[in-house]
Amino acid sequence: MRGFWLILQRNSPRRPCGGIIYLLRDMRIDIITVLPEMFDSPLGCSILKRAQTKGLAEFHVHNLRDYSNNKHRKVDDYPFGGEAGMVMKVEPIDRCISALKEQRHYDEVIFTSPDGEQFDQPIANRMSLMQNIIILCGHYKGVDYRVREHLITREISIGDYVLTGGELPAIIISDAIVRLIPGVLGDEQSALSDSFQDNLLAAPDYTRPAEYNGWRVPDILLSGHEARIADWRHEQALERTRRLRPDLLK
Repeated sequence: MRGFWLILQRNSPRRPCGGIIYLLRDMRIDIITVLPEMFDSPLGCSILKRAQTKGLAEFHVHNLRDYSNNKHRKVDDYPFGGEAGMVMKVEPIDRCISALKEQRHYDEVIFTSPDGEQFDQPIANRMSLMQNIIILCGHYKGVDYRVREHLITREISIGDYVLTGGELPAIIISDAIVRLIPGVLGDEQSALSDSFQDNLLAAPDYTRPAEYNGWRVPDILLSGHEARIADWRHEQALERTRRLRPDLLK
């Protein structure tokens, strides 16, 4: 049973009208892949493991070969037209997605592809409010285009480069959205102060000792004056963004 908890909102000098409003509920992510073993370690440690232990997120990894009707469990074939490479077949993908959809509604069916829309923090924020998501990991040369035309609701890329498969992007997408679910991190405010939440890079962080090898922590951070510290952080975020990522300010 999915639960509806509290709505959290962050107010700060960087968000005078408040920030992202999160509706707390558990999330289910189904991942379809030909390499299920690639997910054992990422899903079994750190934040993603914590989310599952707390009952805030659940992951189900599906081996696409289990949905093949080929005796060798083959899920790819040569492309029509004689082009080089192998293409993932439509039939096993359709069977897998259809079987999942028979059990529940899905907010998105995502295909990881280098020519999809660029994944960024605003997309992660919106997806963190969803409840059920399917991620289809591309592999080989790609998928039969009919999958993209009829079964996929969204195509996402993590950058303008090509990987062997969509498993690493699926892990990145999952981590980026699950960590935003309130209760996953020890401090919900931590995720809201990350880089890119306001199209700004994060301000510098420091911890003890206050001085090391003559390198001092800025005095303002030791002052205890919360308003001035907040102003300083905002100024530092702006300065770092102008210097390192001016494109974010356009």
